[in-house]
Amino acid sequence: MTREPFETMPDVMDAKQLAKALQISKAGAYNLLNEPDFPTLKIGGRKMVMKRDLLVWLKRHTNGQEP
Repeated sequence: MTREPFETMPDVMDAKQLAKALQISKAGAYNLLNEPDFPTLKIGGRKMVMKRDLLVWLKRHTNGQEP
């Protein structure tokens, strides 16, 4: 199994792409998209996340380092 580098993921990701980027289940991605502090972008009825916002969110939540 080859792993696609995170850098090649699209700038705006849906749940399926988010799951692939983080190597989590699609259900896990939907859970993240529904978290109140997760940087969700709503387009129509779809919840998405911008890659740059995801990176910031991940850094804030790494090793319990919340601001």
